[in-house]
Amino acid sequence: MQAVPARARVYAAAAVLGALVCLAPLTTVRTPWWTVALLAALYAGGERIARRRFAGTFSTVLLAGAFLLPAPAAALVPLPGALLSHVEQGPAPLRRIWRAAQSSLAVWAAARVHGALGGPEALLGAALPYALLPAGAAVLVYCAALALLDGGMRTLTEGLPPRRICRSLFVRSLAPLAVHGLAGLMTAVLWRSPYGPVSALLVLFPVGVSWWVFAQYHREHAAHRATIRALVQAVDIKDGYTRGHSERVGQASMMIARELGMDEGRVEVLRFAGILHDVGKLGVPTRLLRKDGPLTPEERRVIELHPEYGHEITRGISFLGEARSAILHHHERIDGSGYPYGLVGSQIPEPARVVAVADAFDAMTSNRSYSRARPVDQALAELRRCAGAHFDPRMVTALVRVIGREGWHPVVTADEPAPGLPAQPSPPAQPSTDQASEVRR
Repeated sequence: MQAVPARARVYAAAAVLGALVCLAPLTTVRTPWWTVALLAALYAGGERIARRRFAGTFSTVLLAGAFLLPAPAAALVPLPGALLSHVEQGPAPLRRIWRAAQSSLAVWAAARVHGALGGPEALLGAALPYALLPAGAAVLVYCAALALLDGGMRTLTEGLPPRRICRSLFVRSLAPLAVHGLAGLMTAVLWRSPYGPVSALLVLFPVGVSWWVFAQYHREHAAHRATIRALVQAVDIKDGYTRGHSERVGQASMMIARELGMDEGRVEVLRFAGILHDVGKLGVPTRLLRKDGPLTPEERRVIELHPEYGHEITRGISFLGEARSAILHHHERIDGSGYPYGLVGSQIPEPARVVAVADAFDAMTSNRSYSRARPVDQALAELRRCAGAHFDPRMVTALVRVIGREGWHPVVTADEPAPGLPAQPSPPAQPSTDQASEVRR
């Protein structure tokens, strides 16, 4: 069972209390219980299938409930499905309760907005054009509520910046939830029509098709992550001193990319580039990677081949795109003194310039066999000193700015031993910008 911070448990308890408050008026509101029961059964069955087979969500039924029912009754619809849902990570009871409270609050908020804007009257009159505005507003509120609740929980459990994570969750989920909202509106309109609930169920067929399409994307994305994870684990096992380095460089690269205003697709590519930048070390003898003393010129030339090895290793991985250019050129320098090709300035691909800064920053703030970790502020000062000669000033400025605002919270520390490997001894203190550091990071 995974430990859940006490503050996250308090947050979940507050959400549960809020959901109970939303359900309290049920005794005073006229509730069509058969509609609640049917929608709850549909959601519970559909959500179980979606999570096990399609990795999707059955929000169509929840939004249909928000359009058809009073807010307290609509808040009941997700409870059976959430409390009986499949949970991959523990603690399962807490996760199920949190999921139930989160869904119940979001549906209640959507139903309240829909009712306040006259949505139920538009449905009764079959005035579909007039029903679009309250339905659209309800979907926006539903999406915002889920993003705020989930973002708050992830802030408490993972230490993520609240504003950025909430905005990211909202933007990412808005389009799919808009589709579910439209399907939910069609379901509600047919439900209120003379054809009744049976005809409304036909709407679920195109929703199932959309699940299948999404499932293909989800499986492909999962395969991408598995490929990257396998390569990174192989590098970490081979070079125990730099365990976690790849994940941290990926994290720093992603921070730089977002600070520069890159779109999320390119941010993901930069994360891949940072994670895989050292994959070419698989072609370097282990004794050189773990050598405590200085490298000979011959040994240095062997290690300097690792960007080309990495480029070759990832040749057949088509989804990496321009990340491969970062793998090949992340040791190039702005003044042309880098390797493998001595590129100068803008000749160096932009992804490589991002990863070069992220790589150098983590090398300076992590313990290695040839250098002791520096404080973050000293590492940033060193990057600023080398900006324009070794590193692109734009990338350095972006990293300095984002770390100054959000801090540096690495995912894995270099002092953690890899499975099956002994813990590494503390290294002697040496300057992190020397030739050995530049070659071996």
